[in-house]
Amino acid sequence: MIDFELTDEQRLVRDAAREFADGVIAPRARENDRNSTFDHGLVVELAGMGFIGPILPEAYGGRGIDYRTYGLIVEEIGRADSSARTVVSVNTSLVGSAIAKWGSEDQKERFIPGICSGEALGCFGLTEPDTGSDAANLSTRAERIDGGWRLTGQKQWISLGNVAAFALIFAQTDPGAGHRGLAAFLVPTDAPGFQSAEIHGKLGLHASDTAELFLDGVEVGDDALLGGVGDGFKVAMTALDSGRFSVSAGCVGICQGCVDASTAYATERRQFGRPIAGFQLVQAMIADMVVDTHAARGLVWKAAWLKDRGERGTLETSVAKLFSTEAAIRCANAAIQVHGGSGYVDDHPVERYLRDARVTTLYEGTSQIQKLIIGRLTTGIDAMT
Repeated sequence: MIDFELTDEQRLVRDAAREFADGVIAPRARENDRNSTFDHGLVVELAGMGFIGPILPEAYGGRGIDYRTYGLIVEEIGRADSSARTVVSVNTSLVGSAIAKWGSEDQKERFIPGICSGEALGCFGLTEPDTGSDAANLSTRAERIDGGWRLTGQKQWISLGNVAAFALIFAQTDPGAGHRGLAAFLVPTDAPGFQSAEIHGKLGLHASDTAELFLDGVEVGDDALLGGVGDGFKVAMTALDSGRFSVSAGCVGICQGCVDASTAYATERRQFGRPIAGFQLVQAMIADMVVDTHAARGLVWKAAWLKDRGERGTLETSVAKLFSTEAAIRCANAAIQVHGGSGYVDDHPVERYLRDARVTTLYEGTSQIQKLIIGRLTTGIDAMT
């Protein structure tokens, strides 16, 4: 059975993450968002705290902690700034966990320490301009050459793509083989033929780097292959399973941030001679946020419990991802309503919460894809084929 009581160590880690989030991340969040600044200095500080790659093996620079504790860290960082949370999620869950599970000893030694130190970040190159949810139908091609591979194609909506030292690129080796032909490659971003371009005009995550990637005949050796030919789809799905957990935990942080901000504002703001927290409809909005927050956190902890038991928990992770991301939007929208006109400007974090939360229902599997995964695992019938 799940134990909802935190251990002393988990409390210490959570409190350290909370103190760091409140003292270091939150004070920079508004200006970084306003100026669309990717905060390299903050990345170094996150790494110094051990918050990048904490679930990765200690032998390669990680902390080897459990998923519950990881979820606590991500929640606190997400409460302060989703852009900072993105750095942690991409490098820990999408890239780092994939290398830890599928990589050779040499690949682990080459790539994981740089992830954990923040000195050599990675990015996750799966999505393409014409391929999002249909991950098996990639246009990027990997052609066999003497001693290695030649990669050609384009990736889109890649978090950290302009600042990463290497990219985990998924490519098709045999178009006729479908998902069985997919392969994953660890590609240095300074390789000849590799280019990136920043994507501008985003609704949210202004302080998070987002890129298009272009691979024009990029050549890599056989040692760049992560897993074997045909393992690419499995690599992507296991990475996304971990990534969805991290996004879910970050959205719990958004929910909690909405509760905290709305409670503080409602107890200070006075109308008709008393704090607006004394009005029933304001309390109802705050109560809805509290319910969403508790429910989302419980679902995330259930997913963490399964992962810590060595079970993948795909169903529970999809449930947590679906609920927590949608809950974050509900909470942020309600928090703006509690704040009134003040919530519509960035003097308060709630408008940023709403903008940043919106993308979480899209990436790493849309809400609709999560419903199809849940439906397939519940009924045994795949509605996507």
